[in-house]
Amino acid sequence: MLLVIVVLGVVSQNSTVWIAGLGLIVLRLWPSDQPLLWTQQYGLKIGVIILTMGVLAPVALEKIPGSALLDTMKSTSGLAAIAVGIFVAYLGGRGAGLLTAQPTIVTGLLIGTIVGVAIFRGVPVGPLIAAGMLSLFAHWFK
Repeated sequence: MLLVIVVLGVVSQNSTVWIAGLGLIVLRLWPSDQPLLWTQQYGLKIGVIILTMGVLAPVALEKIPGSALLDTMKSTSGLAAIAVGIFVAYLGGRGAGLLTAQPTIVTGLLIGTIVGVAIFRGVPVGPLIAAGMLSLFAHWFK
């Protein structure tokens, strides 16, 4: 399955997918399962930290001054961005809870994420948000 993911990533020219797949293949071939278990346990948290650092880098480089951050709170689009950010963080929290409570749902979310990345040129940061959205509508599927 990992090889299929690597091929989908290469064919769709999405380096994020094929590098992740190849990295997991390397970890799978490792003499012990410890690095793979560590990745399973901490990979998401480390990935979110790195993603957040990437988003905050312009602030650290002072390309976005503090006054611009304050101005964001004065514009309609800035306030909408804040509201959407709050909602997405809420969905991510619900998603993490759903994935913990029902780990079998991960398969469907992974397939959807792979298709979204490989075919629609998406970015694979959506499984938590997808799980959060699913948790909002899960009562309809029971």
